[in-house]
Amino acid sequence: MAHTTGGTGGTDLRRYAVVGTGHRAQMYIEALLGPHADVGEIAAWCEPNPARAAYYDELVAAARPGADAPARYEPDQLEKMIDVEGVQTVVVTSPDHTHADVVARAMAAGADVVLEKPMTTDLAGTRRIVDAAERTGRSIVLTFNYRYSPRNSALKEVIASGEIGEVTSVHFEWVLDTMHGADYFRRWHRRKDLSGGLLVHKASHHFDLVNWWLADLPSRVYASGALRFYGAANARRRGLIRRPARGTGRTGRPDPFSLDLRDDPRLERLYLQAEEHDGYLRDRDVFTSGITIEDNLAVVVDYARGATLTYSLNAHSPWEGYRVSVNGTGGRAELEVVERGAVVLGKDGRPVLDPSLVEADDDDAVRPRGQRLVVQQHWGAAREVEIPEGSGAHGGGDDRMLADVFRGPGHDPLGRAAGLLDGVRSVVVGIAGNTSLETGLPVRTADLRLGLA
Repeated sequence: MAHTTGGTGGTDLRRYAVVGTGHRAQMYIEALLGPHADVGEIAAWCEPNPARAAYYDELVAAARPGADAPARYEPDQLEKMIDVEGVQTVVVTSPDHTHADVVARAMAAGADVVLEKPMTTDLAGTRRIVDAAERTGRSIVLTFNYRYSPRNSALKEVIASGEIGEVTSVHFEWVLDTMHGADYFRRWHRRKDLSGGLLVHKASHHFDLVNWWLADLPSRVYASGALRFYGAANARRRGLIRRPARGTGRTGRPDPFSLDLRDDPRLERLYLQAEEHDGYLRDRDVFTSGITIEDNLAVVVDYARGATLTYSLNAHSPWEGYRVSVNGTGGRAELEVVERGAVVLGKDGRPVLDPSLVEADDDDAVRPRGQRLVVQQHWGAAREVEIPEGSGAHGGGDDRMLADVFRGPGHDPLGRAAGLLDGVRSVVVGIAGNTSLETGLPVRTADLRLGLA
């Protein structure tokens, strides 16, 4: 992505607009206000909720004292915003179901796009984005930050080196704990029509990793799963009755599954104080009705060159992280990552993310955070691969990805920067998986006619 078009005031800054100023937008906004302020500036917000836009106005004012706040536009003014504000790139962090419309309209109006995963939620949306990109010739960058995490890059290097031979199968288990996993069932992600379910919203990250690790195309998908832990029906079976509809303001005995937005100043500003404008509740009880996504999922994916992926996702684990086993004709590689070893309860009955903050009878009972990559060839001893230390979110992946997004990717033999085809190849697995869940049958990705090659 070029960054040479002049902006305002005689500078050489690329002009960005952010569409959707919720929680996820902050990473991109802080990048443009901080380490990448020399190459880009925020010209406008496209956000229907004035309280959320005001929150980010304050961040801009703190970083650029005396400067004008970004202009504000409504979603139906997207094209006007691009034209009037001279926007060259739109950063899309709006809810998943809006992505296809926003991307297609932005490209038609003459802007490039930086798109937060997932690309979109369904087949029609995917086709609309592909058609818009082909018709307009505008660029699109997908922000798959997990590619940039040192541990995932290390596994990519092992596979690409040929040390374990040609890959024959991959087993990939991802577990979300009862803090992170539960959160998908509080917010709009609980509705499959808005998020595509966890196979699309969450697992598109994971399917992209496998596609990238293998440098191969998914060809057939079979999925099984259900809502087995969260939701009203499951709550009744376990005797969880008479629960409040939301966590904020809940009285009585503390409940570890409840979220009180007043406990987090940022969430309070972005959501609780914004409710009056759009009625969106960010703290729904996870055991209420209306949840249409699954919390336990298993998928089998065949790849074009013959490898098979077996994938599982659980959204109510006591710890959080993932395990990947890659089998090849010459050996095996195993990556285990514990992102959070436990979510325990403090003396007040509320979840505590850091087990060191509470007293424990047995320190060894807490699963330690950490990561380990082991490679073993046939007829040989196992060796542990050193993983470079990364700082920041996602093992240091976010900072590296943001540098590629805002400065353009440099030479990278691992090919971590992701574009249109990568977005399609990642989301197609979840979309095909959702179809398989509905029909009980495997789905060939070629039948979806998305031009994956």
